[in-house]
Amino acid sequence: MKLLRILPIAFFFLVAATSAFAGVTVGQPAPNFSLVDGNGATHSLSDYKGKIVVLEWNNPECPFVKKHYSSGNIPKQQADATAQGVVWLTINSGAPGKQGHLDGAGAKAFDAQYHATPTAYLLDADGKVGHLYGAKTTPHIFIVDERGVLRYNGGIDSIASVDKDDLAKATQYVPQVIGEIKSGKAVSVTTSEPYGCSVKYGS
Repeated sequence: MKLLRILPIAFFFLVAATSAFAGVTVGQPAPNFSLVDGNGATHSLSDYKGKIVVLEWNNPECPFVKKHYSSGNIPKQQADATAQGVVWLTINSGAPGKQGHLDGAGAKAFDAQYHATPTAYLLDADGKVGHLYGAKTTPHIFIVDERGVLRYNGGIDSIASVDKDDLAKATQYVPQVIGEIKSGKAVSVTTSEPYGCSVKYGS
């Protein structure tokens, strides 16, 4: 009988712990957050209401991230998106002492190294925003529409590899989703499996 009393309590805590890191749901409002960028300026998602926003989780030491940056794939997508008025927020949720963690100077150096042009490189060292969104990998992409609704959650493209030769064969989801949102079409691919290195959370 004691076991039967304990099991529901244990089940409750398991569900609670799982739901706390369940992330966000496509079709629902994207939760607001505020983070500081490499220059010390604060950015909130709510600042960009009325614009499409791309959230890109980043770890500069991850081989998958290096593929997309050294090839120019992500920097080009950033430049193309921001030229259309899209906001691109790169987010680093790596904890201090973990692979890929950056401070403000490191974030600026990373962007300079790859000629990256995000709207901002945001620092999430305590992982709160990463956990809020359920960011799993680097890269992991979320796209929010002008009304603040999450329209895409998943990988940056359709081929999970570190081979640059696969880029030309892969569906690049970010420009596809942006184009569909801007044209008023239904988003054809709303979710995909994110791939890359695991986000290096502290806890």
